[in-house]
Amino acid sequence: MSISTAYLSDIMQKAEKVKGKKATFGPDIDLSYYTQYIERGKIESMESLSQQAKEAAVMTGINIKEELRSGSYLQIDQSVVYESLNRAYEGQLEIMSTTDALNNYDWLENYFWKSVPVDQDKYTAQAALNMTHGYFIRVFPRQKPPYPVQSCLLVAENYVSQNVHNIIIVEEGAELQVITGCTLSKGDAEGIHLGISEFYVKKGGKLFFTMIHNWADNFHVRPRTAVTVEEDGSFVSNYVLLKPVKSIQAFPVAYLKGDRASAKFNTVVYGLKDSYIDLGSRIILEGENTRGESLARTIAADESIIYSRGDLMAETKGYCLAHLDCRGILFSNNAKIYAIPQLVSDGALKAELSHEASIGPIAEDQVEYLMSRGISREDAVSVITSGFLNLDIPFIPEFLDRNIKDVIKATAKEAL
Repeated sequence: MSISTAYLSDIMQKAEKVKGKKATFGPDIDLSYYTQYIERGKIESMESLSQQAKEAAVMTGINIKEELRSGSYLQIDQSVVYESLNRAYEGQLEIMSTTDALNNYDWLENYFWKSVPVDQDKYTAQAALNMTHGYFIRVFPRQKPPYPVQSCLLVAENYVSQNVHNIIIVEEGAELQVITGCTLSKGDAEGIHLGISEFYVKKGGKLFFTMIHNWADNFHVRPRTAVTVEEDGSFVSNYVLLKPVKSIQAFPVAYLKGDRASAKFNTVVYGLKDSYIDLGSRIILEGENTRGESLARTIAADESIIYSRGDLMAETKGYCLAHLDCRGILFSNNAKIYAIPQLVSDGALKAELSHEASIGPIAEDQVEYLMSRGISREDAVSVITSGFLNLDIPFIPEFLDRNIKDVIKATAKEAL
């Protein structure tokens, strides 16, 4: 049974009213410029992708052979071209397009547009009025698939607006790992990606979510993400951006509604060329004994501009603990980093909120120390940069880890 027509109508009415509403942060984008619609058919396996598409997917952590994966989801432009669930995990989880989920489950009304406001801005409105699928992933109660689900949202043509709505539900006592790659198969593509993501972690559940963005010089990105974590639930987000992008603006929010709920955001960003990057996270601590942590590592090279935001908001009447750690390195006299931490305690007398933020050049004493050990200056900068950006992300393939290090090494010359 599908979601009710009345509910969908209400969503559309709210979206219509804000079609021209600018976002609070980031440059405003003329959405009328991106109107191309591409309809594609299904493929039998990821192996049947073009070589160009394979290479793009692989560089975002996607395992083309689907080894060590519980399931896969692939969308190219506006079409869902592949969905797969490893037979070993049938009865533990389900994967489908959000469109199919809305047609199959009337109870999805309790999750669809419940965490992200449809009238937040013109980008949420566009995603509602012109939705083009997205993934729905649900892990059943007390199930813990040992390998991650992988998804790839790929743009292959110019002037496309990819408007996806993703929903992940981790039922009570369940655990799930997800690796998502968002990328282009054409390095010179012009377009925009609008990704609405609503994640729900039920009592005692755990969600480990890794997103790798590989965009390009002429591409705009506007994700809108919200996570709800219930009692004893846990959410961990890893975000990596190491390629140029025309502009990106995202500010995911985690609502720690249940007692002893926790959330952690790890963000690694390398700003290149004239990229405009505005990223951050907000953790709202509502339950008692909730914990939050936000860690950001940013490097700005060339003429890139990076805004690194972080909000911790205590709203509980009991104890809560949260920490914000934002650090940036400038590799160019023409680059800019803005670190914007914010701590808010709304009547939370027992809250402990803290932050540390720093921006500066690469540590010259560390470079000189490594050089004194016979390492070239370029390699010394690469080693320090790699360590600065390092994140221990589970299930990232070795080749991707090597690629990240190669990107860092290739761009380390910017610091010389």
